[in-house]
Amino acid sequence: MTELAYLADMASAYVRSFRARVVALPPGGLVLDRTYFYPAGGGQPADHGTLRQGDTTVPVVDVTKSGPAVLHRTRALPGQRSSFPLGAEVEGLVDWDRRHQHMRLHTGQHLLSARTFERTGLRTRKAVLRGMEATIDLEGEVRTPALELIQLDLVEIVRRPRSVRIRHVPRAEWDALPVAGRSGLVPLPPHVDPVRVIEVDGEDSCPCGGTHVRSTAEIGEVRWTVPTVASGGGSRVGFTLARPGATTPPE
Repeated sequence: MTELAYLADMASAYVRSFRARVVALPPGGLVLDRTYFYPAGGGQPADHGTLRQGDTTVPVVDVTKSGPAVLHRTRALPGQRSSFPLGAEVEGLVDWDRRHQHMRLHTGQHLLSARTFERTGLRTRKAVLRGMEATIDLEGEVRTPALELIQLDLVEIVRRPRSVRIRHVPRAEWDALPVAGRSGLVPLPPHVDPVRVIEVDGEDSCPCGGTHVRSTAEIGEVRWTVPTVASGGGSRVGFTLARPGATTPPE
């Protein structure tokens, strides 16, 4: 089993280096006893980075979750091995620019889904983060006047920052909350208890296992993409980050 250390609290998403032990060596990669690398899932791409021991550095090119284990897929550099021995203690280094970009996109996507639901009652069927872009597929068509109001909402939320926090809520309590309707199209698996909830102060409350920024100010300026028809019907709307990097967050 791999401890998903990035889940613990908001500060954990900002961890850039950590130490862990190799506990399994499946083909093409390795499993650690704990990790801060995010495995692909929920529309958020995997983290990249490196694992290091002494003079040997191994790039991490993909991270996936299989049951209770997280597989770190690695690639050999010229003249070096592609893995480490079972039981070895290694240092993980997360590609921070990639991680922080995903954090900004994911928090912005939560806000886009929340404001769309508030303005139109339309829920998000699917969210995808790719490169500098976040998109959501809605269960119905969003009209231009409503979309313009939603876009203004997000500009204001970034301009006047809201704090973002994590709460762990007992499952029965979460199921009884009216805010659960915003994300009700994707049922939580029965075994999830407690529920990890990402809260944007005064704006949104949604179960999520992804990484997020501490403040909406870190999202930075965004540019709106042209709405299209989503696969299966409904609208696909989204945004791109105007700049690859936002304000450097505190350590």
